[in-house]
Amino acid sequence: MLISGLQKLTLLDYPGKVACTVFTGGCNLRCPFCHNAPLVLPERIEGDPNGEETVLAFLRKRQGILDGVAITGGEPLLQKDMASFLEKIRALGYKIKLDTNGSFPDRLKELVEAGLVDRVAMDIKNAPELYGKTTGVPGLDLTPFRRSKDYLLEGRVDYEFRTTVVRGLHTVESLAEAAKWIAGAKEYYLQQFKDSGDILNIEGLGAFNSEEMHALKAAVAPYVPTVELRGVE
Repeated sequence: MLISGLQKLTLLDYPGKVACTVFTGGCNLRCPFCHNAPLVLPERIEGDPNGEETVLAFLRKRQGILDGVAITGGEPLLQKDMASFLEKIRALGYKIKLDTNGSFPDRLKELVEAGLVDRVAMDIKNAPELYGKTTGVPGLDLTPFRRSKDYLLEGRVDYEFRTTVVRGLHTVESLAEAAKWIAGAKEYYLQQFKDSGDILNIEGLGAFNSEEMHALKAAVAPYVPTVELRGVE
């Protein structure tokens, strides 16, 4: 396990749970708006060689205090020993939420069907035809993302879809197409872009204001009625 960080308390990353967040290093996408550049760029990734045991030791001390663990990245499913790590977390009695970009459908399915994940949050980057541009990977094969999306829509695990909405990449029209792609979804969140100060490639990008975010929500609501905004004041 390449573990690059631990946030010891969060009330946001795992809805309805008092949780901690574990950050894994490495990602197979290069979304220009990514706010976790140190977890994506190989030359900047740092990992604790004892990271797994550090996290597990922390979780042992927080039994009865924390409800759950959110696993995020980077892209957590790049970690080939993720299943064994989640088994150890599960043995301590925690609920587990997994964040993913959806590019590893087989690994996602294996973890869900092994009973190692209670909730999945999958990023929907944009309208399908804009995935390459939005992820910074021209010519990206959409097949694995579609498979992950379709699997979650089957309802085999609690899930949410979410899109970080960025001026310069998203429009009313592209978000409507994204919503059509996940029509019937249980939950869809539009997240307002925030400049963390360490964005992968901020040039030409920005945030929609509150009024615009509400207009974008209205545009996707006909396709996914359960739409909420995040990060909007």
